[in-house]
Amino acid sequence: MALPKVCVVGAGSSGITVIKSLKEHGIPFDCYEKGSDVGGNWRYKNDNGLSNIYKSLHINTHRDRMEYRDFPMPTNYPDYPNHEPIQQYFLSYVDHFGLRKHIQFKNGVKKAERTEDGLWKITPEKGPTQIYDVLVVANGHHWSERWPDPPFPGKFSGQTIHSHSYVDPKTPVNCEGKNVVILGMGNSAMDISVELSRPGVAKKVFLSARRGAYVIPNYLFGKPLDKLTEYTPHWVPFFIQQTLAHLLIRFGVGKMEDFGLPKPDHKFGSAHPTISQDLLVRLGRGDIKPKPVITELRGKKIAFADGTEEEADVLIYCTGYNIRFPFFDEDFLSAPNNYIPLYYKMMKPGINNLFFVGLMQPLGAIMPLAECQGKWIAQYLTGNYVLPSKDEMETSILKDEKAMKKRYVSSTRHTIQVDYDSFLYEMKKEMERGKKKAMKEGNHLPIEARAMYHSESRNVSPSRKQKQLVSK
Repeated sequence: MALPKVCVVGAGSSGITVIKSLKEHGIPFDCYEKGSDVGGNWRYKNDNGLSNIYKSLHINTHRDRMEYRDFPMPTNYPDYPNHEPIQQYFLSYVDHFGLRKHIQFKNGVKKAERTEDGLWKITPEKGPTQIYDVLVVANGHHWSERWPDPPFPGKFSGQTIHSHSYVDPKTPVNCEGKNVVILGMGNSAMDISVELSRPGVAKKVFLSARRGAYVIPNYLFGKPLDKLTEYTPHWVPFFIQQTLAHLLIRFGVGKMEDFGLPKPDHKFGSAHPTISQDLLVRLGRGDIKPKPVITELRGKKIAFADGTEEEADVLIYCTGYNIRFPFFDEDFLSAPNNYIPLYYKMMKPGINNLFFVGLMQPLGAIMPLAECQGKWIAQYLTGNYVLPSKDEMETSILKDEKAMKKRYVSSTRHTIQVDYDSFLYEMKKEMERGKKKAMKEGNHLPIEARAMYHSESRNVSPSRKQKQLVSK
């Protein structure tokens, strides 16, 4: 029996692991990628017009926790490599599994519509419209800049950028010898603050915090911090893990307020952590000046909540991202305030042929979780997994949301938050449940292969035919 044809949007770190699983299971697919190569946000100077990373970017999760389980990173990689070896790792992954020929580069998806009969009508940027049985969205969620809303009162006469645009101290604005104010307490804010505060770069660096956060180092007691917690059993209650972690940070790092930062208004683990080996040292040396939240923009000066004001030449907003799907009509699907209720951050109840991959903010790396999601999708499409009912999925979503709201600070940053180890464990457990149910019911294919019978799928232009290779 023919398997359904799949459209995969994006060939970043999530998209490539999905198509790897589809290819292994003989599921026909097309993968559309706006850029000229794979890698998404990890591809420096990506030409897809969306992804962008700064030149000095390093991973903040240990390489062992970031690697795909089916393709370990080279052992000669450092604990926390920069973007260059990470991008090379993705290139090696694609070449090793023979995926490159299945990706249509420089060809993103312009529009995705669900037809009345439940199929997907996909309009690419180049070539004719195509019909697919299944749609997998892996377009990433770190590309649509989120700015303060409402904006701060007043007007700033200096240069303003979002961290997404930051490349190096001279690009896209020259920060050398300038007074720079950086708003935010996330990882981008830490990295940019540290880089600009180095001798001979910015004249002054001010770090403005809207709220307190725990800043944790990459290493503690001579060991990578995330390796210290790697073997914590999933069944250990969170409050015990939280208490132990809080003590570890309290005595191993110190109080945030001792470094001039605002005292966190939450317990450790109730917000996404900020990782920086250097920030607290730079604060202690006076290279970075801590400031409370901005209250007003006054031309060349910026006022803060403590009543002080500072002259500034550059203002950098490290204020996160919006979750967006530009190819969907907003009436069909959107994520207002970054809220999108999905079963295991992957499936929308009631639509059994639409999947999202990598749409999560884990306490750890996305890649192994996306890899598991890709395997899950392949098992489902080949009849080896049965989904719970719509009601069961909705109940599970509400239960998860309730648990996340109880644990995490209310913020658009935490709407897709997951705990790496427990989330991976629960996904695998659900896959086993669905596998047993599928065997009991006879491993029937859940989605009929109908796209092949549509004229849009057969009328492929000669130039497209040369590029399109359906996996065997």
